[in-house]
Amino acid sequence: MALMTWNSKLSVGIEKMDEQHHVLFEILNDLHGAMMKGDAQRMTASLLKSLVEYTRTHFTAEEGLMVRTSYPGIEEHRVQHRALMKQVESYADRFERGEITLNLHLLNFLRDWLTNHIQRMDHEYGPWMNEHGMH
Repeated sequence: MALMTWNSKLSVGIEKMDEQHHVLFEILNDLHGAMMKGDAQRMTASLLKSLVEYTRTHFTAEEGLMVRTSYPGIEEHRVQHRALMKQVESYADRFERGEITLNLHLLNFLRDWLTNHIQRMDHEYGPWMNEHGMH
């Protein structure tokens, strides 16, 4: 069973952002699947690296759209993005040093953060960006 399932309630109405959110879901589901199959140690390092890199790419793209449309909530969004990046990067570094292992607590945290962020923060920018020429 997947950790996260995409549904229409998660769409922000901006195709590029929806596609990127989908990819983040897939990476988390891959991490979850590896953990459930006992492959976490073998696969986690590369999957965590992918998660860190893709999250950074996504946040940069999202903030770029906000800049282009002069989105008024960009600073609050940036603060949330940086806080999550700091947490994910710290976890990945600790994993690489062998201090911690992948666990369901972390995956649930990431799932909940991403879902809540999309449903609350990202849904706020969708209408603004649509009004300013982004689809």
